[in-house]
Amino acid sequence: MSGPVALGAAVLLLVALAVGAGRLGGLRQERAVLVAVGRALVQLLAVGLVLGLVLRTGVLAPLYLALALATASWTSARRLRVAGAWPLAALAIGAGALPASALVVGVGALEPHVLQVVPFTAQLIGGAMTATTLAGRRMLDDVRGDWALVEGWLALGARPAQAVALAGRTAASRALAPALDQTRTVGLVTLPGAFVGLLLGGASPLEAARVQLLVLVGLLAAETVAAVVVTRGLGRRLHRRPEERA
Repeated sequence: MSGPVALGAAVLLLVALAVGAGRLGGLRQERAVLVAVGRALVQLLAVGLVLGLVLRTGVLAPLYLALALATASWTSARRLRVAGAWPLAALAIGAGALPASALVVGVGALEPHVLQVVPFTAQLIGGAMTATTLAGRRMLDDVRGDWALVEGWLALGARPAQAVALAGRTAASRALAPALDQTRTVGLVTLPGAFVGLLLGGASPLEAARVQLLVLVGLLAAETVAAVVVTRGLGRRLHRRPEERA
Protein backbone atom coordinates (compact mmCIF):
# COMPACT_ATOMS: atom_id res chain seq x y z
CA MET A 1 0.00 0.00 0.00
CA SER A 2 1.49 3.31 -1.05
CA GLY A 3 0.67 6.73 -2.36
CA PRO A 4 -2.87 8.12 -1.90
CA VAL A 5 -4.14 4.87 -0.38
CA ALA A 6 -1.49 4.88 2.33
CA LEU A 7 -2.06 8.58 2.97
CA GLY A 8 -5.80 8.06 3.36
CA ALA A 9 -5.29 5.13 5.69
CA ALA A 10 -2.81 7.07 7.82
CA VAL A 11 -5.16 10.05 8.13
CA LEU A 12 -8.12 7.86 9.08
CA LEU A 13 -6.09 6.02 11.70
CA LEU A 14 -4.75 9.27 13.17
CA VAL A 15 -8.27 10.72 13.34
CA ALA A 16 -9.45 7.54 15.06
CA LEU A 17 -6.59 7.85 17.55
CA ALA A 18 -7.44 11.50 18.32
CA VAL A 19 -11.15 10.74 18.68
CA GLY A 20 -10.53 7.66 20.81
CA ALA A 21 -8.11 9.43 23.12
CA GLY A 22 -10.50 12.36 23.50
CA ARG A 23 -13.39 10.05 24.30
CA LEU A 24 -11.38 8.16 26.90
CA GLY A 25 -10.35 11.47 28.44
CA GLY A 26 -13.92 12.76 28.49
CA LEU A 27 -13.04 15.77 26.34
CA ARG A 28 -16.20 15.56 24.22
CA GLN A 29 -14.38 16.94 21.19
CA GLU A 30 -15.11 14.15 18.70
CA ARG A 31 -17.19 16.40 16.45
CA ALA A 32 -14.62 19.20 16.69
CA VAL A 33 -11.86 16.83 15.55
CA LEU A 34 -13.89 15.58 12.60
CA VAL A 35 -14.86 19.09 11.54
CA ALA A 36 -11.26 20.33 11.87
CA VAL A 37 -9.90 17.46 9.77
CA GLY A 38 -12.64 17.90 7.18
CA ARG A 39 -11.91 21.61 6.89
CA ALA A 40 -8.18 20.95 6.68
CA LEU A 41 -8.73 18.49 3.83
CA VAL A 42 -10.90 20.88 1.82
CA GLN A 43 -8.73 23.92 2.52
CA LEU A 44 -5.45 22.18 1.71
CA LEU A 45 -6.83 20.86 -1.58
CA ALA A 46 -8.06 24.36 -2.46
CA VAL A 47 -4.77 25.95 -1.42
CA GLY A 48 -2.86 23.36 -3.45
CA LEU A 49 -4.85 24.25 -6.57
CA VAL A 50 -4.55 28.00 -5.97
CA LEU A 51 -0.83 27.84 -5.19
CA GLY A 52 -0.25 25.79 -8.31
CA LEU A 53 -1.81 28.59 -10.33
CA VAL A 54 0.06 31.30 -8.39
CA LEU A 55 3.42 29.58 -8.83
CA ARG A 56 2.81 29.27 -12.58
CA THR A 57 1.59 32.87 -12.88
CA GLY A 58 3.89 35.12 -10.86
CA VAL A 59 1.68 38.19 -11.27
CA LEU A 60 -0.85 36.55 -8.94
CA ALA A 61 1.65 36.26 -6.07
CA PRO A 62 0.95 39.74 -4.58
CA LEU A 63 -2.78 39.03 -4.68
CA TYR A 64 -2.29 35.73 -2.87
CA LEU A 65 -0.12 37.32 -0.17
CA ALA A 66 -2.60 40.19 0.21
CA LEU A 67 -5.37 37.64 0.72
CA ALA A 68 -3.23 35.78 3.27
CA LEU A 69 -2.55 39.03 5.14
CA ALA A 70 -6.23 40.01 5.11
CA THR A 71 -7.32 36.59 6.38
CA ALA A 72 -4.66 36.57 9.11
CA SER A 73 -5.68 40.08 10.20
CA TRP A 74 -9.36 39.13 10.33
CA THR A 75 -8.53 36.02 12.38
CA SER A 76 -6.52 37.98 14.95
CA ALA A 77 -9.07 40.79 15.06
CA ARG A 78 -11.81 38.29 15.96
CA ARG A 79 -9.75 37.29 19.00
CA LEU A 80 -8.90 40.82 20.11
CA ARG A 81 -12.44 42.22 19.89
CA VAL A 82 -11.62 45.87 20.57
CA ALA A 83 -12.37 49.01 18.57
CA GLY A 84 -10.14 49.21 15.50
CA ALA A 85 -8.92 45.64 15.93
CA TRP A 86 -8.74 44.76 12.23
CA PRO A 87 -6.54 47.70 11.12
CA LEU A 88 -4.30 47.20 14.15
CA ALA A 89 -3.94 43.47 13.49
CA ALA A 90 -3.19 44.14 9.82
CA LEU A 91 -0.56 46.71 10.78
CA ALA A 92 1.10 44.38 13.30
CA ILE A 93 1.14 41.35 11.03
CA GLY A 94 2.23 43.30 7.96
CA ALA A 95 4.93 45.19 9.87
CA GLY A 96 6.29 41.89 11.13
CA ALA A 97 6.13 39.67 8.06
CA LEU A 98 6.68 41.91 5.04
CA PRO A 99 9.91 43.74 6.03
CA ALA A 100 11.45 40.49 7.29
CA SER A 101 10.70 38.77 3.99
CA ALA A 102 11.95 41.74 1.97
CA LEU A 103 15.18 41.79 3.97
CA VAL A 104 15.88 38.11 3.31
CA VAL A 105 15.23 38.48 -0.40
CA GLY A 106 17.06 41.82 -0.57
CA VAL A 107 20.36 40.43 0.71
CA GLY A 108 20.14 37.43 -1.62
CA ALA A 109 19.51 34.73 0.99
CA LEU A 110 16.48 33.70 -1.10
CA GLU A 111 16.13 34.19 -4.83
CA PRO A 112 13.43 36.69 -5.87
CA HIS A 113 11.43 33.87 -7.41
CA VAL A 114 7.76 33.27 -6.65
CA LEU A 115 8.49 29.63 -5.78
CA GLN A 116 10.65 30.76 -2.85
CA VAL A 117 9.20 34.13 -1.86
CA VAL A 118 5.53 33.15 -1.61
CA PRO A 119 5.91 30.15 0.77
CA PHE A 120 8.48 31.97 2.91
CA THR A 121 6.39 35.14 3.23
CA ALA A 122 3.22 33.14 3.91
CA GLN A 123 4.98 31.37 6.79
CA LEU A 124 6.02 34.70 8.27
CA ILE A 125 2.46 36.01 7.97
CA GLY A 126 1.21 32.95 9.85
CA GLY A 127 3.78 33.37 12.60
CA ALA A 128 3.08 37.10 12.94
CA MET A 129 -0.65 36.33 13.16
CA THR A 130 -0.05 33.93 16.05
CA ALA A 131 2.14 36.44 17.90
CA THR A 132 -0.40 39.22 17.35
CA THR A 133 -3.21 37.12 18.76
CA LEU A 134 -1.25 35.79 21.73
CA ALA A 135 0.25 39.16 22.71
CA GLY A 136 -3.00 41.04 22.21
CA ARG A 137 -5.17 38.61 24.12
CA ARG A 138 -2.66 38.34 26.96
CA MET A 139 -2.45 42.12 27.28
CA LEU A 140 -6.22 42.52 27.31
CA ASP A 141 -6.58 39.80 29.96
CA ASP A 142 -3.84 41.29 32.14
CA VAL A 143 -5.23 44.82 31.88
CA ARG A 144 -8.69 43.52 32.74
CA GLY A 145 -7.36 41.62 35.75
CA ASP A 146 -5.23 44.51 37.05
CA TRP A 147 -7.60 47.35 36.15
CA ALA A 148 -7.36 48.84 39.63
CA LEU A 149 -3.62 49.37 39.07
CA VAL A 150 -4.26 50.89 35.65
CA GLU A 151 -6.87 53.24 37.12
CA GLY A 152 -4.35 54.29 39.75
CA TRP A 153 -1.84 55.29 37.06
CA LEU A 154 -4.54 57.14 35.14
CA ALA A 155 -5.58 59.00 38.32
CA LEU A 156 -1.98 60.14 38.72
CA GLY A 157 -2.08 61.69 35.27
CA ALA A 158 -0.49 58.91 33.20
CA ARG A 159 -1.58 58.55 29.61
CA PRO A 160 -3.38 55.27 28.73
CA ALA A 161 -0.30 53.97 26.93
CA GLN A 162 1.84 54.62 30.00
CA ALA A 163 -0.70 53.07 32.38
CA VAL A 164 -0.71 49.74 30.51
CA ALA A 165 2.92 49.74 29.35
CA LEU A 166 4.02 47.03 31.79
CA ALA A 167 1.14 44.77 30.79
CA GLY A 168 2.08 45.27 27.14
CA ARG A 169 5.74 44.39 27.66
CA THR A 170 4.84 41.31 29.68
CA ALA A 171 2.30 40.17 27.09
CA ALA A 172 4.69 40.63 24.18
CA SER A 173 7.46 38.78 25.99
CA ARG A 174 5.25 35.80 26.81
CA ALA A 175 3.81 35.66 23.31
CA LEU A 176 7.33 35.16 21.96
CA ALA A 177 8.11 32.21 24.25
CA PRO A 178 7.02 29.53 21.70
CA ALA A 179 9.15 31.04 18.91
CA LEU A 180 12.17 31.36 21.23
CA ASP A 181 11.77 27.78 22.50
CA GLN A 182 11.43 26.42 18.97
CA THR A 183 14.56 28.27 17.86
CA ARG A 184 16.56 27.19 20.92
CA THR A 185 15.65 23.51 20.63
CA VAL A 186 15.60 23.02 16.86
CA GLY A 187 17.24 19.73 15.95
CA LEU A 188 17.44 18.66 19.60
CA VAL A 189 13.73 18.25 20.39
CA THR A 190 12.02 18.44 17.01
CA LEU A 191 12.81 18.68 13.30
CA PRO A 192 10.58 21.50 12.01
CA GLY A 193 8.37 21.20 8.98
CA ALA A 194 10.55 23.05 6.47
CA PHE A 195 13.54 20.86 7.32
CA VAL A 196 11.57 17.62 7.04
CA GLY A 197 9.81 18.74 3.87
CA LEU A 198 13.06 19.58 2.14
CA LEU A 199 14.61 16.26 3.14
CA LEU A 200 11.58 14.39 1.82
CA GLY A 201 11.84 16.42 -1.36
CA GLY A 202 15.44 15.29 -1.91
CA ALA A 203 17.44 18.26 -0.60
CA SER A 204 20.68 17.65 1.26
CA PRO A 205 20.65 17.95 5.07
CA LEU A 206 22.85 21.05 4.90
CA GLU A 207 20.57 22.77 2.39
CA ALA A 208 17.55 21.86 4.49
CA ALA A 209 19.28 23.28 7.58
CA ARG A 210 20.08 26.54 5.74
CA VAL A 211 16.47 27.10 4.71
CA GLN A 212 15.15 26.09 8.14
CA LEU A 213 17.47 28.59 9.83
CA LEU A 214 16.11 31.35 7.60
CA VAL A 215 12.56 30.34 8.43
CA LEU A 216 13.15 30.18 12.19
CA VAL A 217 15.00 33.48 12.46
CA GLY A 218 12.56 35.11 10.05
CA LEU A 219 9.66 33.95 12.22
CA LEU A 220 11.38 35.23 15.35
CA ALA A 221 11.91 38.65 13.78
CA ALA A 222 8.40 38.88 12.34
CA GLU A 223 6.74 37.75 15.56
CA THR A 224 8.78 40.15 17.69
CA VAL A 225 7.79 43.13 15.56
CA ALA A 226 4.14 42.02 15.47
CA ALA A 227 3.97 41.56 19.25
CA VAL A 228 5.47 44.99 19.91
CA VAL A 229 3.24 46.74 17.38
CA VAL A 230 -0.01 45.18 18.61
CA THR A 231 0.69 45.82 22.30
CA ARG A 232 1.74 49.42 21.63
CA GLY A 233 -1.35 49.92 19.50
CA LEU A 234 -3.64 48.44 22.14
CA GLY A 235 -2.04 50.65 24.77
CA ARG A 236 -3.31 53.74 22.95
CA ARG A 237 -6.84 52.33 22.78
CA LEU A 238 -7.42 51.17 26.36
CA HIS A 239 -9.12 54.21 27.83
CA ARG A 240 -11.42 51.99 29.85
CA ARG A 241 -11.51 48.40 31.09
CA PRO A 242 -11.76 45.86 28.23
CA GLU A 243 -15.03 43.97 28.04
CA GLU A 244 -15.16 40.30 29.06
CA ARG A 245 -15.37 38.43 25.75
CA ALA A 246 -14.22 34.99 24.69
